[in-house]
Amino acid sequence: MKKLFISVIGESKASKKNYKTAEKVGHLLGKHGAIVFCGGMFGVMEAVCKGVKSGGGTTVGILPSSKRSTANKYVDIPIPTGVGYARNKYVVKSGQAIIAIGGSYGTLCEIGFALGYKIPVIGLNTWTFEKKGHVKAPIKYVKTPEKAVELAVKLARKCKD
Repeated sequence: MKKLFISVIGESKASKKNYKTAEKVGHLLGKHGAIVFCGGMFGVMEAVCKGVKSGGGTTVGILPSSKRSTANKYVDIPIPTGVGYARNKYVVKSGQAIIAIGGSYGTLCEIGFALGYKIPVIGLNTWTFEKKGHVKAPIKYVKTPEKAVELAVKLARKCKD
């Protein structure tokens, strides 16, 4: 079976609910053996990395700073970029599917990149929007970590790249 590359995006100042959700998502992704990409910092990013580690997966933090030491303690592979928010594009492009949990404007930016690149986005308590004239929402909204991971794994396995 091919490797799974899943990106998880979300707020750096996570609510308790979103932190717990991200940790559960990470744990489930780890159980699938996924390589999980995120921004490598705190909040949702830290929680998902913590969960991935408990599930036996691998974490990659694509950092906004130029120092590896800025990564949260659950990041296996810190990638210092020194490009600030521009790193959001690399977080998105690294995943075959994206799970968005909560989020502020950085997350909104990442969702926009993902949709533009036609990378599927699964949303848990995240941004909702619609474009006039579009019948179908561009984000696949789910209510549980289990559904988010199930859908992300399914979509990533269909990815040809």
